[in-house]
Amino acid sequence: MADKKPFEIARETLKQLTARKLVPTPANYLSIYNEIAGIPHVPHFPADILRDISQSLPTKTPGQQKQKGLLDYSIDRLSWDGVKSALVAYGGFTPVNAPDGAASANVASLPADPGLGSPAPAALTSEFLAQIGRLIEYAQPALGNDDPRFNEQTETLVRALRQPATDVVAAKLMLVNYSHRLSFAAEDQAEVRNTLLKLLHLVFENIGELSLDEQWLKGQMDALMEASTPPLTLRRLDDVERRLKDVIFKQKDAKQKTLQAQNEMRSMLAMFVERLSQMTQSTGNFQQKLEESAKLIEQAKSIAEIAPVLKDVVSTTRSMAQESQVSREQLQNMRVRATETDAQLAKLHLELDRVSSQARHDPLTGALNRKGLDEALNREVSNVRRKDAPLSVALLDIDNFKKLNDTMGHATGDIALTHLAKVARECMRPQDTLARYGGEEFVILLPDTPLDKGIDAMTRLQRELTKKFFLAGTEKVLITFSAGVAQLIADEDAADAIKRADQAMYLAKRAGKNRVLGA
Repeated sequence: MADKKPFEIARETLKQLTARKLVPTPANYLSIYNEIAGIPHVPHFPADILRDISQSLPTKTPGQQKQKGLLDYSIDRLSWDGVKSALVAYGGFTPVNAPDGAASANVASLPADPGLGSPAPAALTSEFLAQIGRLIEYAQPALGNDDPRFNEQTETLVRALRQPATDVVAAKLMLVNYSHRLSFAAEDQAEVRNTLLKLLHLVFENIGELSLDEQWLKGQMDALMEASTPPLTLRRLDDVERRLKDVIFKQKDAKQKTLQAQNEMRSMLAMFVERLSQMTQSTGNFQQKLEESAKLIEQAKSIAEIAPVLKDVVSTTRSMAQESQVSREQLQNMRVRATETDAQLAKLHLELDRVSSQARHDPLTGALNRKGLDEALNREVSNVRRKDAPLSVALLDIDNFKKLNDTMGHATGDIALTHLAKVARECMRPQDTLARYGGEEFVILLPDTPLDKGIDAMTRLQRELTKKFFLAGTEKVLITFSAGVAQLIADEDAADAIKRADQAMYLAKRAGKNRVLGA
């Protein structure tokens, strides 16, 4: 039956319900459906019954309270494994008024766990347990604050681990219980994160599909999709935020100008309809006047009687001609204005395309442009000032680039720039930033990197370029560069650091090229 489609299985299920004369309840339907589809039948999860059982359990000790909380959590998640673990662990806790020795007996009867029921090893000192408490406390923000019971359990555990005379066996037991709850919380947070990313991508895809004619907006959506693809870092999320702000700003601007153009077109259309109505009315009046004049001419018995009628006809005709001329001129003006509005809209979209492509990224290499570099520098310098962390700035220049352009053409030069940017991105860390500084010059920002490590990073990039050629026709082309690296010093402006890196780069050029020097 495995080759049957779901609708065929459903149809067969309904037939079997009738043939077996079973009441068409959801349980009967599910049982027969699973039987036909070859799916193992799992009994219905009795959440309500389990909740009643949970409510009747005693909670005289903190351990029982914690396990009851874990049981309730598992019931909410419809998890049989969680229910089983909670109930098994629940049996290991003794009420406060239990006979002496019962507690130790219960601990001894717990499932075998290395060291759980044995005397505390020497390594498990109070200081070590306090360190575990700090570790748990530091990890807490990553798990969120949505579950009050979990938060309370975390605080209780941290307080217990920080006590100078902590019972190691009891602490380990608390850690075992906490680990159960922790696994659920971590899974929930991971699922929330993945779901939010899926929703974000769905929004981006939808906007991109709805704006096929708006290439500037579709390009921004594609960039946002790429920027919001894991692995995510704070820097990548900052980039997503900046791009979103760009999109929102440009979208508002485009929408406002488009609405203005639409209103103007609507106004012109209303004027056209009004003028057309007036012309129709005037034409009807003119036709009626001609018919009346024709009757008067037929009834005239002399030329003297015809003359005033003809004079009236000529006057009416002249008036009609003047009105038609005015209408023609107005319609002509409307057509000119409509053409100008259409051209203005086309110009607006072209400008949005240009501004979008040049907002922060170089259109050839995909690296940041000067504006994007300035923003990245401001951000990194702020991090340096706030965290007192090192920041290295590398400025590199492709060797013999003019000769490459002259001998192989500017198209090959463009390929060389793109190739260098591609290899650089492959060698860079996620937190590093690549920008095209101008012409054949690039700047790489290396946060949390001292000078010697920055020089090593540029040397590795040089080695990668020697391994990776690109083809200009059938000829292999090797790209090399000279670079200078400077570490931002205290109270130094970012532009000064780049200037020092630039000077080191020129020294590398004069020293024979394909070198890296520190400033």
